[in-house]
Amino acid sequence: MNPESDVQGPHAVPNAPSSSLRLPVEPGTRTCPPGIVPADFLFQGSQEILISHKGAHYRLRITKNGKLILTK
Repeated sequence: MNPESDVQGPHAVPNAPSSSLRLPVEPGTRTCPPGIVPADFLFQGSQEILISHKGAHYRLRITKNGKLILTK
């Protein structure tokens, strides 16, 4: 495949839905320190997400009180 014809770019995750792709951040435009991901970015309006880690699936959810709970 020709890199110039790659519509998703070099940072695309194969077979990932387009809504889950992140574009590289331009220097000087970060709003959080490196390694910190805002919860709003992860949840994108929902109250619960699933995380896959080393073959296990975890559920991260926001409670009614705004706290985070991670369960296996």
